[in-house]
Amino acid sequence: MKKLIIGFAGEISSGKGTATKYVLEKHGGNSSRFSTMLRDVLKRVYIEETRENMQKLSTFLRQTFGEDLLAKVMSEDVKNNQNEIVVIDGIRRLADIEYLKKNPEFKLIYIDAEPAIRFERLKIRKENPDDAQKTFEQFQKDHEQEAELQIKDLKQQADYVIDNNESLDNLNAQIEKIISENQ
Repeated sequence: MKKLIIGFAGEISSGKGTATKYVLEKHGGNSSRFSTMLRDVLKRVYIEETRENMQKLSTFLRQTFGEDLLAKVMSEDVKNNQNEIVVIDGIRRLADIEYLKKNPEFKLIYIDAEPAIRFERLKIRKENPDDAQKTFEQFQKDHEQEAELQIKDLKQQADYVIDNNESLDNLNAQIEKIISENQ
């Protein structure tokens, strides 16, 4: 089997984490998230890992060290990963895929879902400390943050677009089809 690098992109709570979990459980491999490097820094400096703090840190790092800093880190991590399947969760910007697209094994998959469905998923999963109390208006406002502005543009760059408005089985079937086409 040849190496397959899957990059998941999509708006907040579109199903990127669920898709990543499915691929790893079903096919093995390893995953990386752009937010992991940000969470690592926030943990190290004892700052709460909220969406807002990650966005501020990301902006600071990119403005200080270059817009492509996080993409460079991720690209190196993927290159050094020896697994046959590598999943990258949380691609947010066109710069994030600049280095990854140079690798022929990389496939960008955009996961699409309606806002109301994504909001309900956010409330259920409670990934960040501030998610459980979030209103739909706050959820919509989160999409106006700098870190979220380019996500929709990635849909046009994607090798595949998955519709995740239906069941988990439907999502998994779409992922299986993509993997089988690329092995």
